[in-house]
Amino acid sequence: MSGILDGKRILVTGVLTEASIAFHAAKVAQEQGAEVILTAFPRPTLTERIAKKLPKPAKVIELDVTNQEHLDRLAGVVKEELGGLDGIVHSIGFAPQGAFNFLEATFEDVSTAMHVSAFSLKSLTMACRPLFEDGASVVGLTFDAQYAWPKYDWMGPAKAALEATSRYLARDLGKENIRCNLISAGPLGSMAAKSIPGFGELADVWNSRSPLNWDMADPEPAGRGVVALLSDFFPKTTGEIIHVDGGVHMMGA
Repeated sequence: MSGILDGKRILVTGVLTEASIAFHAAKVAQEQGAEVILTAFPRPTLTERIAKKLPKPAKVIELDVTNQEHLDRLAGVVKEELGGLDGIVHSIGFAPQGAFNFLEATFEDVSTAMHVSAFSLKSLTMACRPLFEDGASVVGLTFDAQYAWPKYDWMGPAKAALEATSRYLARDLGKENIRCNLISAGPLGSMAAKSIPGFGELADVWNSRSPLNWDMADPEPAGRGVVALLSDFFPKTTGEIIHVDGGVHMMGA
């Protein structure tokens, strides 16, 4: 049986645990026929261990998206492995603990959150751009930035910046047939979630408001959404945010 990513070469960032959306995106991508290469930071060995649980082997490259040297060498390493790329998955977000106190956060904390979580979408896309031979699909992960969420604090503005960055990339790269879209996922019990103080309060919103039953222990629906956007089934969709959140985004108060 052929898959919707047959023959496609996909770079996936952010595979930290089996609970990460990136892991499930990589897994479903392989199941759908893609060749996958992973990047990791700060501990590639951790990702190498998790990668063994994928259906097929996947090489892991060390990549700190805030390190220009790492970005500059990325295309060469990937070209050697895969020859080129048809898509990338941006699953990178980080904020220092200080950024989770909105009124007390320092600009240093906020600028780190913005650099790693938002600007890196542009950095990663530009680093991979020489590998896109016949267009490409760039897919990132957001957490609906239209609202102020409990406990999310400066990660909210960082995700708003990510969403705007995706739209501007879509604008500037469309002429090269490069699409840039985001999946807005509901809360999941991932490493990213565990780093947010008081995450349970955020998750409670889904327990009470999601029209579809939302399972915080199941990242596969979000992974499937990523793969759908990587495929040719959305050939004229760019600058879009697709919600995989059980429907919470459209519920009134």
